[in-house]
Amino acid sequence: MIKIAFVCVGNAGRSQMATAFAEQLQSQRQLEDRVSIVTGGIDPHDHVHEDVITVLDEVGVDIADRKPREVTEDDVADAEYVVTMGCLIDEFAPDDWDGTTETWELDHPGGDNLDAVRSQRDEIQQRVEDFFDRIELSDTQQ
Repeated sequence: MIKIAFVCVGNAGRSQMATAFAEQLQSQRQLEDRVSIVTGGIDPHDHVHEDVITVLDEVGVDIADRKPREVTEDDVADAEYVVTMGCLIDEFAPDDWDGTTETWELDHPGGDNLDAVRSQRDEIQQRVEDFFDRIELSDTQQ
């Protein structure tokens, strides 16, 4: 089982979008028995940003019932991949963790600019698809 953690500071935007798209691909590619997905933040917000819920709903992805959560050492300890967005893995990873880190430099769109959030949604969706293509390919080569 390949475990992937999508992590950002508040777990209320970028990591929630990445997780939602990863879960969608996990289902579409029938990888439920090969890939597990977890998300969290180092300083989780009280709720997922409304603009994120809105722009994901526009593409048929419903995360209205999701709540930000704190990422834990246990979340990362057995993860093969940790994808960070705006935080450093040193802040939450166990000292002996030997997985692969990928940092996606994604600015927080902030404010009420739905077009900026839509643009970020589209970029995150593409990054998740590219990421899944890479890990599926590397998994089949082992």
